[in-house]
Amino acid sequence: MPEVRGQDSGTAGADPFPTPPAAPASGTTDALDELLLGGPRTLSARDLAHRTGLDLDTVRDFWRTLGLPSLGDDEVMFTERDARALAMAQELVVVHGLALSTVVTVIRALGHTSDRLALWQVEALVEDMATRYELDDTSARLLVLDRLRDLAPLLEQQLLHSYRRQLAAVADRYAAEFGHLRDVAVDGTMLPLARAVGFADMVSFTRRTAGLGSTDLSLFVQRFETAARDVVVNAGGRVVKTIGDAVLFIADSPGAGAAIAIGLADAFGASLDVEAARGAGGLAEGARGVTPVRVGLVWGRVLSRFGDVFGPSVNLAARLTDVAEPSTVLVDAGTAQVLSGDPRFLLTPQPARDLAGVGEVLPYRLESAAR
Repeated sequence: MPEVRGQDSGTAGADPFPTPPAAPASGTTDALDELLLGGPRTLSARDLAHRTGLDLDTVRDFWRTLGLPSLGDDEVMFTERDARALAMAQELVVVHGLALSTVVTVIRALGHTSDRLALWQVEALVEDMATRYELDDTSARLLVLDRLRDLAPLLEQQLLHSYRRQLAAVADRYAAEFGHLRDVAVDGTMLPLARAVGFADMVSFTRRTAGLGSTDLSLFVQRFETAARDVVVNAGGRVVKTIGDAVLFIADSPGAGAAIAIGLADAFGASLDVEAARGAGGLAEGARGVTPVRVGLVWGRVLSRFGDVFGPSVNLAARLTDVAEPSTVLVDAGTAQVLSGDPRFLLTPQPARDLAGVGEVLPYRLESAAR
């Protein structure tokens, strides 16, 4: 990493902007267009259609699928880079033979993910500027607008690196799981993927966050998400999504799923040293105490689509979470049977429960044998 020198001291690592620069000059958005969009907006939707040989409906659909507003067909709002992107999307159908519906799904995934990513990162920058320079929210946003010209290229390279690493990780998992099945008949009636699916749901989220200001609420949720992701990833699983006070995770083996579930219950309450966590600015929030979670885990088959997972086992895991005690893990009888031969875990039958949308289930409490 190249050395960073402060403007005044000349020492490495110093803040190159010790005081906030002046408010953004006029024309900032034009400069950002040049940087982010590759040049000025000189083309309309009608121009794109003529350039690519596509009809106007297809051009409109592409833009809408990206999740961006589409104005009139003759409104000049596109750049040469937009024309190239549309042409490359067309190649997926013409050259590579993908179905149009598949291309729409791929483009929609890009639009949905990049929309959330851009907003997430910019809001993080706003929070940083507001805290570092003691600015009000509006001034911090204007400062971020000015700084984007310098930060955007770095963020873009990090995005490209992360995407390539994630794509390589998916390829590695597919090769390990399915590489030996090229000539094996597969039952097409079953959901395709055998996965451990788990939910961890924060207890009393509304009460614990009542009265928190925007900064404290942001930090509270961020700490929860960060700590949960660390537990999941370190145990070999993947976070499917977080929903404020809950996290949905998957793992490729029952044992990995069980280790994650127990790790989450343990990290969020079961063995948390409240005083130490409070002193370190951790999950203990003063009088609010620790942040325990209820965890449900099921080993079953799922369908993976749209960056999410679907199937009866997903619903069952969520319902088990509803009836679990704080800082404990519940599994269903089928999952308990799969895990019963693993000496790392203890399974204790619980009273039968009638779960909404599922029916009567005999849950088992899952614990670590090392306790």
